[in-house]
Amino acid sequence: QVQLVESGGGSVQAGGSLRLSCVSSQLPLDRNNMGWFRRAPEKQLELVAYIAPGGATFYEDSVIGRFTISSDNAKNTLYLEMHNLEPEDTAVYFCNRVPAAGYAFGQGTQVTVSS
Repeated sequence: QVQLVESGGGSVQAGGSLRLSCVSSQLPLDRNNMGWFRRAPEKQLELVAYIAPGGATFYEDSVIGRFTISSDNAKNTLYLEMHNLEPEDTAVYFCNRVPAAGYAFGQGTQVTVSS
């Protein structure tokens, strides 16, 4: 059974940084597009960034230049480096396969950015 466990969230002030981690079991990162999603209060789930097995990356416009997605396939761990955080980045962040259809989301990790 696929299990995704996110960690690394927290509360920071605007301009701060965080590094999120996602450990994947039963879902090899080197054979799947893997992404970070977020759900902000009263908003729909959105894809923030994803990385393909070959290393190609995609970023949602608002995070370009601030967020970096990477993976350590040996550890089956996905990362999201977040810098220059803004209050609009406040959300619960999840990792999952892209597309995620048919794959359950984990608990996520809360990121709160205060102004």
